[in-house]
Amino acid sequence: MSKKKRWKKVLSVLLFVALNVAVILITAISEFGNSANATELAKVKINFWLLLPAVGLFVLATIANIYKYVLMIRNANKAGEGAMTKRASWKLAWRVVMLGKYYDNITPSAVGGQPFQIYYMRKKSNLPRGQMTSIPIVGMIAGQIGFLVVAVLCFVFSDFLGKNPTLMVAAWLGLLIYAFWPIFIFGANFFPKTTARIVKWVVKVLAKLRIVKNREAALKKVEIEVREYMDAIKIILKTDWLFLKLILLAAIYTGLTMLIPFFVLQAFGGNIGLFESLVLTLAVTSAVYFVPTPGNSGAAEGTFFVVFSALSSGYVFWAMLIWRFFSYYVYILIGPLIYLRMHFEKKKLSRKN
Repeated sequence: MSKKKRWKKVLSVLLFVALNVAVILITAISEFGNSANATELAKVKINFWLLLPAVGLFVLATIANIYKYVLMIRNANKAGEGAMTKRASWKLAWRVVMLGKYYDNITPSAVGGQPFQIYYMRKKSNLPRGQMTSIPIVGMIAGQIGFLVVAVLCFVFSDFLGKNPTLMVAAWLGLLIYAFWPIFIFGANFFPKTTARIVKWVVKVLAKLRIVKNREAALKKVEIEVREYMDAIKIILKTDWLFLKLILLAAIYTGLTMLIPFFVLQAFGGNIGLFESLVLTLAVTSAVYFVPTPGNSGAAEGTFFVVFSALSSGYVFWAMLIWRFFSYYVYILIGPLIYLRMHFEKKKLSRKN
């Protein structure tokens, strides 16, 4: 490699690291910059052993999420060129999940994860091209349905949201928005003509409101995207029970991650029931899902105060900081580490060749 190319490579790595540092700093300052009411860390009493279940839940949830992709990769591998070992499928799934989470958390409205997952799979796997595209798409849809199943069941069989009407309305509205895309895609599969008419009507209304400037271009773009999603669903539905397994794993992932705040609260001496904490966490997660900032920063800490208000005001800062580590910062840290590992693997391979 020439010196010029080498310096370009080093510069790109440095810029990448700087981007990560900037994202972490900006988000941390926006969320936790106003710490005037926080109790000094030396005076905070924490039952650290109660944080162990939170760590365990995070690990189990991550495994469930990765295994969801392992199942899809193994199913796709049957039509691929050459057999992929179990270890290789787990490695690919791990990186697809973690890098997807990483890009979700550094892009507004979490729009970066899925496109990058598709790009990464096309670059790093020898699976059929259609399967490479379908796996991230179906993974996202299964994740949304899993969240919806857990949230709806918890909201229906609890009365905690009734104590906070504003949160209840925001939570249900968030779920409706959250449910739109999966319902729309399945509707397109089973009722294509009706769905096409709905799409044309929506685009027409948006054009009249001048939200959409080029009506025909917007309509064509939506039709292409819907067709891609439909094809992805059909590929996965060809395997008996696979999609239901994916939804079950997604529901397990949702339940485990939504229980983490409960153990964080217990570690800081909070007084809240497990089911109440679960319901409130699901509600505020639903309410802030479409906030157009990386990782919902700026809104997550405000709405999650409903959950963490079980603590004294001085402890809320530290409890929320730990929770945000599990739900956001850990992925920002893991992403660059995976890239670093990939760099050394590529370097090792080039030496062998």
